[in-house]
Amino acid sequence: MLDGPLPRATSATTALLVPVKAFAQAKQRLAPALDPANREALARAMAATVLAAAGDLRAVVVCDDEAVRAWAETEGAEAIWTPGLGLNGAVEAGVAHLARRGVERVVVAHADLPLATDITWLADGDGVTLVPDRHRDGTNVACVPAASGFAFAYGAGSFTAHRAEATRLGLLVRMVPDAALSWDVDVPADLEVPAALHPPPYLSAALPAGAPCP
Repeated sequence: MLDGPLPRATSATTALLVPVKAFAQAKQRLAPALDPANREALARAMAATVLAAAGDLRAVVVCDDEAVRAWAETEGAEAIWTPGLGLNGAVEAGVAHLARRGVERVVVAHADLPLATDITWLADGDGVTLVPDRHRDGTNVACVPAASGFAFAYGAGSFTAHRAEATRLGLLVRMVPDAALSWDVDVPADLEVPAALHPPPYLSAALPAGAPCP
């Protein structure tokens, strides 16, 4: 347990890292509900939402798509080119790059979190902070010490895998079941966000015609 107030993260020592897939290829599992153009627009809007949640933290995108790199730069983010590494390899390469640049803590957030408004507070404190998805299976956000050599294991069961990795490294683990950050969008049912969570207008607009209002 930690006693006393947690040290506040600063923009000089902390960064937000977002892995972003080519927008034209993103969210294929939404195909039953959305056509390619609408899937691309939704992926772009959600990624922009996550970057905006960085506040005054340094924002970095890891990608292997030229259009995503150009988009990231127009959004004011640094783009790190990570071709052929896959999701885990790209994230690890991005974290290592930031560690070499003097960043101490990295908040890794997926690009499909439409309810994200503020991610900065997750970097407060020491050790590893994990935000699971609402099914407690995946990891939507992870904050790690940049130089810890943390091995990412995204995919099915990543929340359990990331807790085990933090333990292996001897790092304190903090689990944060945040309702907004736990909501990611992978399948059509994920578009139906309860009104109490205040979904952004672009998400409500993406609902298929005739879909029930949550």
